[in-house]
Amino acid sequence: MTGLTASSLSAAGVKAAPLLTAQGVTIRFGGVTAVKNINLSVRPGEILGLIGPNGAGKTTLFNGLTGFVRLSEGRVTLAGRDITHLQPQARSRLGMARTFQVERPFEDLSVLENVLVAAFLRHRGRAAEDHAYAVLERVGLADRAAQPAAELNLARRRRLELAKALALEPRLLFLDESIAGLNPPAQQEMVALIRELAQSGLGIVMVEHIMHVIMTLSDHVICMAFGELLAEGTPAAVAAHPDVIRAYLGDDHD
Repeated sequence: MTGLTASSLSAAGVKAAPLLTAQGVTIRFGGVTAVKNINLSVRPGEILGLIGPNGAGKTTLFNGLTGFVRLSEGRVTLAGRDITHLQPQARSRLGMARTFQVERPFEDLSVLENVLVAAFLRHRGRAAEDHAYAVLERVGLADRAAQPAAELNLARRRRLELAKALALEPRLLFLDESIAGLNPPAQQEMVALIRELAQSGLGIVMVEHIMHVIMTLSDHVICMAFGELLAEGTPAAVAAHPDVIRAYLGDDHD
C-alpha cells in the first residue's frame, strides 16, 4: 500500500484505519449532561459533518474532541494513540488542528506573520517562512502575505484562520463554522478548498449550520439533539430520517 493516497485506497475498495476514534464520549457541566455517549470515527480523506439544532451539543462535542473541554466519560484516540487527557497543544503536535468560529488573527501582524506563528511549531528560520508561504498559496492568500491581518475582509479572515491550522501540518482538521456568514461566491470557494483538502488525505470534522453545504461536503453525518445521537449515516439517509426532520421542522411537520 506504500504511496497510495486516501483517494486511491477508497477507489480500490480499501478502508484506511481511522485517524480519530471516539468511544462513549460524555461531557457534564455540574448536573447537566451536555453530550451523552457519542461514538464516532474519521478516516483519512473523510469529511464528517456534525449537525443539529441550536443547543444540540455539537460545539461541546467538538471542544471535547479537540481537548478544549474535559471529558466526563469516554475515550478519544488519534491514529491509535489515546489522547483523552492531552491538552490541545499536545494534540497539535500529534497532528490535530482546528479553526475557531470567531476568527482570532493577530491583527497587528501581517498575514504571513500570522501563519509563521503556527509554522514555527514544525520548522525554523527560512524553512518556516517557505512553509508559511506554501500554506498561503494553498488557501489563496499568497498575494496578501504582507497585508495587516486587521485589514482582511471576512472571507479572507476565514482563509487565514484555515491557513494557521494548516501550518501545523495536521492529519486531522476540525472546522468550526468556516462557511457560515460568507456570501455565495465565497461559500463556493471555501467548499472547493475543503474538498481539495480532504482529497489530499486530510481527515476533516465539520460543524456547520448551512445545511446544503455540509450535506454536499460530508461523507458521513452525525445529527445530535439534546446532547445525544439522533441519527447518523450518509447525508441522504440522515436528511430523510424522520427524527431529524422533526428536530429541524417541529412535531407538526408531515
